[in-house]
Amino acid sequence: MRKLFLAEMEAVGDELVEMATLVNRAMKQARVALEAQDAGLAETVVAQDARIDYLQNALDERTIELLLLQNPVATDLRVLVAALRVSSSMERMGDLARHIAALVRLRHPASVIPEQSRSEVQELAELVVRVGEHLQRLMTGYNLAEGREIVKVNHDIDILHSQIMTKIAESAWDLTATQAQDLTLLVMRLERFGDHAVSISRKIAYLVTGEWEPPVIA
Repeated sequence: MRKLFLAEMEAVGDELVEMATLVNRAMKQARVALEAQDAGLAETVVAQDARIDYLQNALDERTIELLLLQNPVATDLRVLVAALRVSSSMERMGDLARHIAALVRLRHPASVIPEQSRSEVQELAELVVRVGEHLQRLMTGYNLAEGREIVKVNHDIDILHSQIMTKIAESAWDLTATQAQDLTLLVMRLERFGDHAVSISRKIAYLVTGEWEPPVIA
């Protein structure tokens, strides 16, 4: 019985790694679609999100069954509870990449990024992609250094997001109402992607150490 339980626990870990890999890929592809106005790639991102959703449902069902039938304690219980919360955050990250891709598809052949804001948005998207890469490595090896990098990069994301939002609010760029709306939604989704990654990094820190690590920025 214990061997079967350990095999199920290993399967939970494998599914979390697969989710992180797919989320990382989704945001990378969404970024390329966004910057290249590639409607075909955007459609791919939208379609592939179904796999992330499926994995979350399968993982949650497996985890809940283990909680109910195996009555885990101590570290095993901590792993299963963390898995439920992490899978939820990663599913949302996949949704955010899908929303960005859907916006690209909706506005095609026009660009979602107004030319006046291109450099800032491209920098923001680059930072968000870095977060996805750190997340995948974090979930693969539970190296807490990757989690600390997520927190640091997300700090830069928050600063840049705030700067862009200020320029939109103050009409620093000559944008139409539709452009301002699209840009607001776009940068909000990019910023939220980073926030979910930070949340996951803290859950993994708790899983590994049993303590909540304080955010590390410097």
